[in-house]
Amino acid sequence: MSFALMFAGLALGVLPEASGAQEAALRFGVLPLGGALESRQDWKPLLDDLGDALGRPVVAQSFTSYEGLRLAMQENRVDLAFVSGKLALEAVLQYGMTVLNQVVRPDGLPGYRSVLIVRKDGPIRDLDDVLNQPGKWRLGLGETQSMSGYVIPQLQLFSPRNIAIERHFPSELVDGHQGTALAVANGDVDVATNNTADLDRFRTHFPQEAARLKIIWESDLIPHGAIVMLLGFSDAMRDKVRTFLSGYGQSAGTRGDAERVVLSRLHGLAGLPPADNRMLLQVLRLEYQLAQRQAILGQWVSEQARQSRLARLAAEYEDQRQRLAPAP
Repeated sequence: MSFALMFAGLALGVLPEASGAQEAALRFGVLPLGGALESRQDWKPLLDDLGDALGRPVVAQSFTSYEGLRLAMQENRVDLAFVSGKLALEAVLQYGMTVLNQVVRPDGLPGYRSVLIVRKDGPIRDLDDVLNQPGKWRLGLGETQSMSGYVIPQLQLFSPRNIAIERHFPSELVDGHQGTALAVANGDVDVATNNTADLDRFRTHFPQEAARLKIIWESDLIPHGAIVMLLGFSDAMRDKVRTFLSGYGQSAGTRGDAERVVLSRLHGLAGLPPADNRMLLQVLRLEYQLAQRQAILGQWVSEQARQSRLARLAAEYEDQRQRLAPAP
């Protein structure tokens, strides 16, 4: 994105406060795990409490795809958003947003894992069956903005083996994690990407279908998602949001118990501790590694062209790394 477009986006982000419309609702973008209505209902208790703390309403805007939420952030149609690491990185580097909070789950791990799932009673016995029989299996995978549904399987599974997804699999179903899990369980695809966190939720909502599934591959840990907010809001407003979210579900007593129930319904969260853009450095590194590998394996008119592309990627990576973690 050009600097002119970026500054235009920042200017748009100033409007909610600069206009003086203090009672205007803050728009909170989320990706639904199930239906859009279910997602809005899950988020409503937390957002209502946040609105009370801020003195202005906060409303959930549910998007059916990563691309829909990405476009909404690009066009400044949301003020805050709960997003994957990849979308958070785009939001910070391109759409005039900043990280406020990160995600913590009950297991205490700093991330989750991408997985490959198949039916227990299906024809695929193990990972070798998938890798060694090109053209045979139908694949379910996430959108390109999904870390666990696309980026990590590409980076850690397919690209190192020189496997091009579009050639290896005769058909692809692109959907959310719930959709791909149901597709495998119901026999609509043979194998699909997913992740450990969303599979835990899937087991709760679809126990019969989940019982048909097995995992045949797991990735390294992937950084959890984040809450991002437009830079156009004042530091005081962002601090209020960050402080409220970091304290949500952390107190003792009846109120804390009720808040913890709310968090458990939101992707099984245990808390939203404060964070900043530095949490995205690992995501940036993973993105760079994938782009670097694709450049190495790509078709080029000359070796000089390949090396030129690699040099540009390295320069862009260093520039973005410094933007996420500026030198003191």
